[in-house]
Amino acid sequence: MSDFRAASRYAKSLLELADEKGVLEEVHADMQAFSQICEASYDFTLMLRNPIINHDKKKAILDGLFQGKFNDLTIAIFDIITRKNREPILPAIAKSFHHQYNVVKGIAQATVTTAIELDESMKEEFEKIVAKISKKDVELHAEVDEDILGGFVLKIGDNQIDDSVKSKFNQLELEFSKNPYVKGI
Repeated sequence: MSDFRAASRYAKSLLELADEKGVLEEVHADMQAFSQICEASYDFTLMLRNPIINHDKKKAILDGLFQGKFNDLTIAIFDIITRKNREPILPAIAKSFHHQYNVVKGIAQATVTTAIELDESMKEEFEKIVAKISKKDVELHAEVDEDILGGFVLKIGDNQIDDSVKSKFNQLELEFSKNPYVKGI
């Protein structure tokens, strides 16, 4: 079974159990914090993936970092995962949990890419646009990519709206490559 599939199944089970026990918001906050730690500390993620480090040692590290700070259910899933020697997929479980949480709560995820950093008013405008399109609450991520030169690229789920200067230049280049001029008439 692929790691993505296994992570998705663990996340779904955790989501259902957390909802059943009435601690869904707490577990979601724990998974968000865990994801942020994994993104911020490459060494931590490498430690989880390292096959040389004993699973008991990894469990002790996880307990030392999160015991008393995270919900008991989150600690229990960490324990189950380490007992099954699947700690490398913990970051993927946390991400999958967040995506499944958004689906359950009816939250649309969107990413807007611009050439410069957006201020709060522009982020709010994009959130309103996405909310109008998706008819859902919105979780907007803003990214900066200077290569698009200007404009924006908005991704909502599988849909993409590309109104960047770079794409307009590419369209012009394509039009100019279709030269209708025939030489020698």
